[in-house]
Amino acid sequence: MVSMENVSLKIKDRIILDSICLEAGMGEAVGLVGGNGCGKTMAMKCICGFYRRFSGEIRVLGKRIGKEAEFPPETGFIIETPGFIPYLSGYENLKLLADVKKLIGREEVERHMELVGLDPKEKKSVRKYSLGMRQRLGIAQALMEDPKVLILDEPFNGLDKGMAAKVRDVLLAEKEKGKTILLASHNEKDIAYLCDRTYELDAGKIVGERETWEMA
Repeated sequence: MVSMENVSLKIKDRIILDSICLEAGMGEAVGLVGGNGCGKTMAMKCICGFYRRFSGEIRVLGKRIGKEAEFPPETGFIIETPGFIPYLSGYENLKLLADVKKLIGREEVERHMELVGLDPKEKKSVRKYSLGMRQRLGIAQALMEDPKVLILDEPFNGLDKGMAAKVRDVLLAEKEKGKTILLASHNEKDIAYLCDRTYELDAGKIVGERETWEMA
């Protein structure tokens, strides 16, 4: 479903990714772990088509990113801090996004907002949202069109303990539906709860791979 084969990325004179090889299959959740600057976010940005000048091959649902598809098909993602139109409400932002592909309507938008504890009838603009509310809106956006693949970079940032637990259960349910999830998190509990395997990155290289039961 998702694969990177010998992917390297160099920006100016700096090596960002160095011969990355990884894969995540259908119904599998795979974690990316490592310290700040290790390459997790940049790997995800390449998968999502944000960077095209990499060498090697990235495939999502059989499509080669940058060659057969500019962006990965049927993929929902959160990369870094979700960006929204600040003067619109959460619902208005998601409805605008939903209207681009016209795959879903009002009911699906409202349901996914409620799924992450947001009120779709709330008129407050996104500029007045807390970090946690913005993060939950980003999660609703990633899920609402029922994608087959989820690319999630630190999705639990800003969430309190109760909401983080709720979102973990939401993502586990998505995995059980057969979705493929690639998840980056600094929290080992999140990784151990959701993921089947992990890849550890350091200085743009994969330095280890293990089953998550080994983290217990």
